[in-house]
Amino acid sequence: MNNSLKKLTVLRGLEKNELFFQFANAAESGDKSKLCYEIYKEHAENNLTAYLCHIILLDENAFSITCARGNEPSSYLFKAFKEDLGTIFSAVKNFDGDEYFCAGSPSYPFDSKGDEAISAESLKKFYKTHGYGQFIEYKAFGYADGELVPIANTPSITLSDLKDYEYEKKVIGDNIVNFIHGLPYSNMLLCGDRGTGKSSTVHAMLNKYYEEGLRIIELNKETLLSVPEIRRKVANNPLKFIVFIDDLSLGESDDKISSLKAALEGSVSGGTGNVMIVATSNLRHIVKESFSERENAVHPSDSKAEQLSLSDRFGLTVMFSTTDKALYLSIINQLADDMKIKADRKELASLAERWALVKGGRSPRRARQFIDLVYSCEVRGISVEF
Repeated sequence: MNNSLKKLTVLRGLEKNELFFQFANAAESGDKSKLCYEIYKEHAENNLTAYLCHIILLDENAFSITCARGNEPSSYLFKAFKEDLGTIFSAVKNFDGDEYFCAGSPSYPFDSKGDEAISAESLKKFYKTHGYGQFIEYKAFGYADGELVPIANTPSITLSDLKDYEYEKKVIGDNIVNFIHGLPYSNMLLCGDRGTGKSSTVHAMLNKYYEEGLRIIELNKETLLSVPEIRRKVANNPLKFIVFIDDLSLGESDDKISSLKAALEGSVSGGTGNVMIVATSNLRHIVKESFSERENAVHPSDSKAEQLSLSDRFGLTVMFSTTDKALYLSIINQLADDMKIKADRKELASLAERWALVKGGRSPRRARQFIDLVYSCEVRGISVEF
């Protein structure tokens, strides 16, 4: 094999990957010693082809970005990409053989026999619907120093894990489906007491609709002003992004209020882009009020209207009601059934009520914590104590 792997054009960025770099060296020199070390280091010994296909798939290059933006690559770009694939595939077959070429999975849209033309066409369609680079591999992102930062470990919670609050989940779900399908949608404000499942519902929606192109970008108060920048960064991306602001609360004089209002402008009439803003708050009107600031305002009614206008900019407000005794015990029993708790249900209800009293109130979060404790105690064969 000659050194053509070191003369890639569109996929030349693969050389930054150490295993690929050593693969190219081995293809040129025939010395596989350093390559073998990298193969074992990356746990690619069972299928080098799968590993190489994976890094090709995730490479951010002119071809993947062009296709993801919904544009047709030029004939020159398509030809150059196809030739790069052919060069890599030829080298791969010399190492791994061609009996299995990493096909048959949506994650690896390559031809089973390593045909570069078929694979290039398949990848063109894949990028158009799945995005490119890090957006293929990760569901969630943070934002720091002007860049999206992948979040590797996201909650694995599902909607079936969240008991009751069916109306709230339906309203949120319907709005997200509209968003994904390019229909008019609204930015959302989820309000309610702590532990009622507001944030968990958002993460469960992400897990449900990830395969349909939904992603999440999590912001905190320090990065709240970055919404316009984020919109610009993802404007040409085929995926749909929830900009998620958890536990949002602002002071009356906070300069972020006007910026957030501007970011939400137009949400009442329904959005049609690829960014939805979703915030959770324990406060219905988000802005913390103080009597001193209200009394010192020249026009108190105008000041009050200004504060309320922020929450009103969210086209959809969903209230997660306080968890009363009946709802709390309903959640307890459903979770207990899921976990196959053996304890008598009346005894369990009594313990659950005492748990809520000790912990400061009823909520789905308290119910989950209690059932986790009971389950652990049953597995260990000890009594429940707290």
